[in-house]
Parts: sequence; C-alpha cells; structure tokens
Amino acid sequence: MALSKLQFRPGVNKENTSYSNEGGWSDSDKIRFRFGFPEKIGGWTRQSDFSFLAPCRALHAYVTLQGSLLLAVGTRFKFYINEGGFYYDITPIRLVTSAGDVTFSASNTSSTITVTETSHGAATGDFVTFSGAASLGGVITAAILNQEYQITVVDENSYTIQARTVSTIASITDDGVLNPTLVAANGSDTGNGGSSVVGTYQINTGLGVVVTGTGWGSGVWGRGTWGSSAPLTTNNNVRLWGIDNFGEDLLFNVRDGGIFYWNTGTSDYVVDRAVALKDLAGADAGTPTIAKQVIVSDNDRHVIAFGCDAQNSIGTQDPLLIRFSSQESLTTWDAQVTNTAGDLRVGSGSEIIVAVETRNQILVFTDISLHSMQFLGPPFTFGLSQVAENITIAGPSAVTAVDDKVFWMGVGDFYIYTGQTQKLPCPVRAYIFDDINAGQIELTTCALNSTFSEVWWFYPSANSNENNRYVIFNYLENTWAVGALTRTAWQDRGLFNAPIAASTDGYLYNHETGQNDGSTNPPSAITSYIESSQMSIGAGEDFVFLSKLIPDVTFENSVSNAPSATFTLQARNFPGGAYLQSNNSNVVQTATTPVEQFTEQTFVRLRGRSFALKVESNATDTQWRLGTPRVDVRPDGRR
Repeated sequence: MALSKLQFRPGVNKENTSYSNEGGWSDSDKIRFRFGFPEKIGGWTRQSDFSFLAPCRALHAYVTLQGSLLLAVGTRFKFYINEGGFYYDITPIRLVTSAGDVTFSASNTSSTITVTETSHGAATGDFVTFSGAASLGGVITAAILNQEYQITVVDENSYTIQARTVSTIASITDDGVLNPTLVAANGSDTGNGGSSVVGTYQINTGLGVVVTGTGWGSGVWGRGTWGSSAPLTTNNNVRLWGIDNFGEDLLFNVRDGGIFYWNTGTSDYVVDRAVALKDLAGADAGTPTIAKQVIVSDNDRHVIAFGCDAQNSIGTQDPLLIRFSSQESLTTWDAQVTNTAGDLRVGSGSEIIVAVETRNQILVFTDISLHSMQFLGPPFTFGLSQVAENITIAGPSAVTAVDDKVFWMGVGDFYIYTGQTQKLPCPVRAYIFDDINAGQIELTTCALNSTFSEVWWFYPSANSNENNRYVIFNYLENTWAVGALTRTAWQDRGLFNAPIAASTDGYLYNHETGQNDGSTNPPSAITSYIESSQMSIGAGEDFVFLSKLIPDVTFENSVSNAPSATFTLQARNFPGGAYLQSNNSNVVQTATTPVEQFTEQTFVRLRGRSFALKVESNATDTQWRLGTPRVDVRPDGRR
C-alpha cells in the first residue's frame, strides 16, 4: 500500500488551469476557509414571518437610549424601522393635498378606480393614503377608499388604483410583493368621493434595477446634448440609501434625492414618519435638500452631505460638493465665522460615489479617484487630500471598512486601502469579472462578516439582474472562495447576535445560524462542496491506480444523528479530456464519544493519469470540515 496525504493550498484558484493548479482548490459553493481548511458555511433562518416590500438595498442597526434594538430597512418602495421582527413604515411624506383636490371614478364590474388630481407628481409604484372620502354609492365604500394604495400613472393629472378589501399594505405583502383581495365596483358606484378627500403622498419610489441612463454613472455631467445638464429626480435612479445616526436619532437620504430625519426618542413607530431635514425647527435657509450620501462624523459630530446642493443654490445638485453642518447641529448649515459649518469640493472625477468612515478619516470615492477627508478644527474644520487616482469602484455599496482598512470591489479588480491603495491579488478575478452583469454592477453589495474575518461581495452574474453570486475574501488568511446566494443588503453582527441579510423574497435572514436554508418551511438542506484541481504522479506520464480512500473530516456542531458528506474521486487521462472514471463514497459519522468516529475507509477502483477530489454535502442539520484525507495511489504503467 502506498498511502498519500491529500494536502491542498487554502483558497480557491480559478485564475490558473486545473492542471497547473495542482495541489489547490478549483471550485466551491457555500464553503469558507478557516485555519487553512475548507468547511461548510453556517446556515440561515428567517428573522421573522413578516416581510417587506422588496428589494432591500440598505440595513442599519442601532440601539435607543432605552435599550431597544432597531434595524433601519431601506427598500425600493419603503423605508422601515424593524423592531423585534415587526416592520413600521416611516417613509417620508412628499405632499398632502387640500380637501377636494382628489376625485374618484369607478367602472362597473372593475376594481380599477381612476383618481384625478391636477399635477399629482406621482410615478407608477408610488404610494398614497386617502382620507375624508365618501362612498361612491355602491360596494366601493368610504372604508375601502380611505386606505393606502399603490399608484399606476395614467398622465400628469390622473392615475389608477385597485380597490381592495379593508386592510393595510403591510398585511397583504406576500414574499415582498402586494397580494390584495380586490373589490369590483357595481352599477351604483357613480360618485366621486365627495369634496373632502385628502391625498397624502409618500416620496417617489425608485427603480429596483439599473436602467440604462439612470444609474450612478449617469449623473448631471454629460447628460443630454454635450455639456448640458439634466435634473435628477428621485424616481429615475435605482433606489439606494445612505443611513447614519445622530445620537439615537436616524438620519438617512435617498441617493440623489432628499435628506430625512427621524426622531427615535419621541416617535411613535406606528404613526410618526421621517421628515425632511430642511423642515426641522430652526433649519436655516442653506440646509441641503439633495445629496448622494449623508453621514455623521463620529469623532467630531458634524453632519456631512456628499454630492449635495450649494448654500446659495438650494435644489441644484453639485455631484462633487461636500457640505458639513456646524458641530453638534442638524440645522445650522450656513457657514459663518461663529460656527464650524462649511464646504469642500472634490477636485477630480465627475461625481462622488460613496464616503466611508474609518477610525481616523473619511475616505471619499469619486468615479476615478480616492480622497481622504480629515477633521482639522477651526477655522478650516475639514481638510481634503487626494490619496489615489485611476481607481474604480463597482457602486456605492461595494465597500466596507474594517478598523483602519477599507476593502472594495472595483470595475475589474479588488482593492484595499491601508494608508495607501493596493490591488488585492485575487485568484478568482477573471472568473468573477468575466461573468458579471456590467449593466447591474452598481447593485453589488459588500458585507463584513467579522466573526470569521471575511469580506463578502454579492454581485449579479451575467444572466441576472439581481445579486445572485458571491465571493469571499478572508483578510487574515488571504484566501478566496466563491459561490451562489441571493442577498441584496447586509448588516454585520454586533448589536444583534448574528449577521442579518436581505433577500429578494422580502425577508430578512439571520446568518451563521444553524446548518440549513431557512428560506423554506421546513428548512431545507444547503448544498455545499469543494473541488480540487487535478493531481498526478511526477510529470503525468504514468497512469495511477487508486484503490482506497481514508477520509479525514469532522462533523462537529451537526444536529443530525448521522451527518454525512460525499467524497468523490474522479480521473481523466489528459488535461483537456473528460472524466473517464468516478467513484463516490458516503462518509457518515458513527459516534461522537469518546472521540468522534466516522467511516474509516472506502474502497475504490480508479485509473487515470490524473485525479481530483470533490467533497460535498446536501443533507439537513449537517456541518462538516475537511482535514487531510489519504488515498492509496500507485503507478500503474504508461498504457
């Protein structure tokens, strides 16, 4: 017997051919590397049975002074506060009409109600709540009309709604979409709702995916004819959010849209909505009304608006302008010698993409450069210096900070900033960027999983308009892994016991929890696997014969009474040839005391010039981690 240890370099490498990557791993799914060895990632469970209107593009966790754990949830349609799994709609209001400005018209046997209001300013997908309406005379009662509806625009002066039974929007969501029980009008529904109808419109909704000409790269510069400008509206960009805390209060903004404030301490989650920052008591005339992102600097307590409108040109967005309020103030923005308010302008690029706060500075990304913004104190308050040029970033959500390090995905490369900018050597780079939907790359979401020292990027593959694949970088061990999973937003553990992620089904999931896929009821198995590159003896002239596999694996933390994993050996004769022979064996845990025991050895008959190992599992309640298996392998001639 000639037993050989199968020892592999940690991490997946898809940059080299399988044959040239001998001794390495070539493919994976639902796998991470820890201490150099592959293991199945943790499972996920639904945070609650309540859903939101998807897709979600932002999550932000914080705690109130009373100790309540809150999660801000920004979606295409709504902005929510999640407490204990319950969703409270705090989406700001854009317009409240005067009584009588809104009228209704119904058609017999149809649930479609036409609503007339001059210059309503709504877009298809927006939400409006009616009050003060009277019955139309038949089955369309006042109670049916006086509730929240989603709008389908007809023209600038009219739109339609679908009459439904009395219910709330929250109660009729089904996997992130509306699923109402409709009510058809009858011949008696000839009224117009009366003269007391009031329409309360929420801010315009945004796009769920990037539409050509409306993404972050289509900003003010260069739109329309050469050198002309075009105003950005709140509903023609994919809906992205910036969220931060001012103490226990919430400050958030629609990217290229309004800036809003929600007073956590005095708000009633059920009825109180966020309000525009400019509408706060005492807000001066120079308070910005539009921005790409708003953050609060932790060390010096300034509110900072990036890509906002200027003090003397409120309402006109400057995509490279940075403005900051006076210290400890939400409402003082007019720069005076008596305060620390002011502004800076980035000197390169066409627009600010995102700002990221680290321990000592704020990094500001434009479409072509990176800048460091640091607090200086009076009279200048902040200083701005360029630290890198000719860099790219995939989108506003493609970056995360880990202490003083910043990681991000660019357009074709991965980067790290540690005081200087460097490209991250990535052995799966071509695999990712050759199979990414360039038109939807803005949707890329960067996720910090600090428990395992990992940065994840969820991105849309070439045939998808939504994030459906991921890549993991372990920044302590410098290993990479890839796989498939649909996630649109992420919040690292910290205040909560586990990382929280949003999916396109309208639910939040607690990750690294259990061993199963909790998106189904009952939970289903997570299929995980790791596959090696080809291995041979010497230069590969001789055939090899494999007769035995001695597994080395642990099923620690499995819930199943008999967790298992499948070990597959497969052989081929030439690097470009097909696998000609394959043998698989099920390795099963048989005992846990006094030591863990499992299938001792399996017998195979496999012949070829090279062979590969694949380890996979698709069983529920199973956790596994690979060690150093051994095979009985010997030369077997050249023919």
